[in-house]
Amino acid sequence: MKVYLNEVTGIADALVSMYLSKRTWTRELEDEIRQDCAVIDILENNKYVTVESLPDSIEFLAIKERVNKRLKSFCKFAWKHITMLDFITLSVTVEGLHRAGQDDWDAHAYRFNNRIIRSSTRLADFGEDEMSDFYKDKIIPTETALAMLGIETPQTIEKDGQTFVLGQGGYVREDLKNNRDAKRGLYRMCIPSNFIFKINLAQWAHVYKMRNKDGSANPEVKEVAERIQDAVEEILPWFDREFIKKVEI
Repeated sequence: MKVYLNEVTGIADALVSMYLSKRTWTRELEDEIRQDCAVIDILENNKYVTVESLPDSIEFLAIKERVNKRLKSFCKFAWKHITMLDFITLSVTVEGLHRAGQDDWDAHAYRFNNRIIRSSTRLADFGEDEMSDFYKDKIIPTETALAMLGIETPQTIEKDGQTFVLGQGGYVREDLKNNRDAKRGLYRMCIPSNFIFKINLAQWAHVYKMRNKDGSANPEVKEVAERIQDAVEEILPWFDREFIKKVEI
């Protein structure tokens, strides 16, 4: 299984939001914030990076200091005033989570504002032994086990005057052998599922609290949560686990 944090957006918007309530905002201040964030963004191919990785020059040292200072100030307030965190959005792609885990992740679709698309069991085909990495050394599908034992599986069987043909995971009625709605009824929960989703940082705090390694979620689901948080901290160390767990949501 692989987890990709594609991008983090909205940092400039979030920092600007910090200056509105007490009317310390000016357009000049906002322009400076946006320019600072844009410089950091461009340096790493449109991904935010830690300020420590910027080049060491007087100009960039000033940007480092401003960004670092503002993000530290932001974190002092944002854990409690979570609307500020709503401005920051994570884009994540997950490759190879098992379908059972995908269903668990889908339970948070509201938190993603329904911004999640996954591999369809109706529109895509899955191979006979295709399963996520989590299950590869834990289970053996029946048809695979029979083949290992040298037991030949019949290609067709008869039931109530109907012919059923061998498919992935079992038998499907012959006249429906190419019907995707019928075929997917045989798919096991171990099949790998790829998906992409977006979530703002406030809602991510909720999902992480529910699905992290210290909870009771499926092991591979917990691994997804931890890998995403690892990636967040690599790019934006201000939003570490201590901060995320403190967010009041």
